[in-house]
Amino acid sequence: GCVPQSPWNIMIKHRQVQRRGRRSQMTTSFTDPIVSMDLLRAVLQPSINEEIRAVFNKYMKFFQKAAINVRDNVGEEVDPEQLIQETCRSCLEQAKLLFSDGKKVVPRLPHEQVVPKRARQTDEELNRRGSPIPKKRKGRPPVQSLSNDRGVSGMAAWKLKVSEPVRRDGPKWDPSRLTETTTFVLGSRANKALGMGGTRGRLYIKHPHLFKYAADPQDKHWLAEQQHMRATGGKMAYLLIEEDIRDLAASEDYRDSVDLRLEELKPFVPPAWMTEKMQKHMEMLRHGGEAPPPECPPE
Repeated sequence: GCVPQSPWNIMIKHRQVQRRGRRSQMTTSFTDPIVSMDLLRAVLQPSINEEIRAVFNKYMKFFQKAAINVRDNVGEEVDPEQLIQETCRSCLEQAKLLFSDGKKVVPRLPHEQVVPKRARQTDEELNRRGSPIPKKRKGRPPVQSLSNDRGVSGMAAWKLKVSEPVRRDGPKWDPSRLTETTTFVLGSRANKALGMGGTRGRLYIKHPHLFKYAADPQDKHWLAEQQHMRATGGKMAYLLIEEDIRDLAASEDYRDSVDLRLEELKPFVPPAWMTEKMQKHMEMLRHGGEAPPPECPPE
């Protein structure tokens, strides 16, 4: 039949040769409807993106406040920018449900996302045909799967912190385990030793159950004097129990990792007055108290 020439008819025609007996006969057919719709999407995508960005800008102040709060609570190693990006991606994932086809859809967390092969290939084809798709798509960057990237993304861990209180019971949280000979390590060194050196604060997000103590100015003075840390003003310094980090390193998550660098730990025994402060801190946390904010704000 005759197809009306509507300006909205952008289906791609291609020639198909059908062999009938000896004669080859040319017939015109239309390609996959999905490809045709995707061509329209590609044309409209830049203006859709612009409007979506405007929506996010409206809510950005809430995300920024929350991310700064998380950094203040967890420590300066948290990257607020990264948390905000992940939250925005989560919002988009959830928004997909507005267009679900009635089947029960479980929105996937960012680290489980798989980019469908078909869409990717379609865009490459369209690029080759010189369609108006920008070369660099503003899609989600490919996120490694959980098994490759040891650890849940920061956002998922943040949700976990909000919904489930961290359990602080059992022998690891008994203040009497801290004696005058207990060895401690700096949080920054523990991060490196477990192969997370590049991701600031990943250790505390991934293992919220670890006992950590934020050094106060007096503690930092001693640490700097003993050359355990550089004498730089307002930097946060967390102390962790060496045994806890070695237990983690021996656990299934880490023991086969090529990134383990236990020689980075450089453990030390703090003076009795500091250990005593840590015992009190552990006692307070164990009974549901929250850590007081450190005296100097994180840089």
